[in-house]
Amino acid sequence: QVQLVESGGGLVQPGGSLRLSCAASGILPRFYVMGWYRQATGKQRELVATITSCGTTNYGDSVKGRFTISRGNVTNTVFLQMNNLNPEDTADYYCRAHGPDDHWGQGTQVTVSS
Repeated sequence: QVQLVESGGGLVQPGGSLRLSCAASGILPRFYVMGWYRQATGKQRELVATITSCGTTNYGDSVKGRFTISRGNVTNTVFLQMNNLNPEDTADYYCRAHGPDDHWGQGTQVTVSS
């Protein structure tokens, strides 16, 4: 059974940082592109960042230079380091494993507010 479990969301002030984690089980990560997507209230789900098994990364335009995606060296975990957060980053953040099949986590909420 495939599971993607996100953690690390919460409330942060503008300019602050958060680190999201996605623990994957039931898949072989080398066959999957791992990614983070987000969905704000009333908006479509959008790409935040993806990373391949080789470490190639891709970022949405709105987060370039502020967010960094990485993969754990040993564990099947993907991280999203988010710096210089602003209120427009407020959303539910979802982990995705895209490969032979497609899997999504349940999401973790990020709220940026003073």
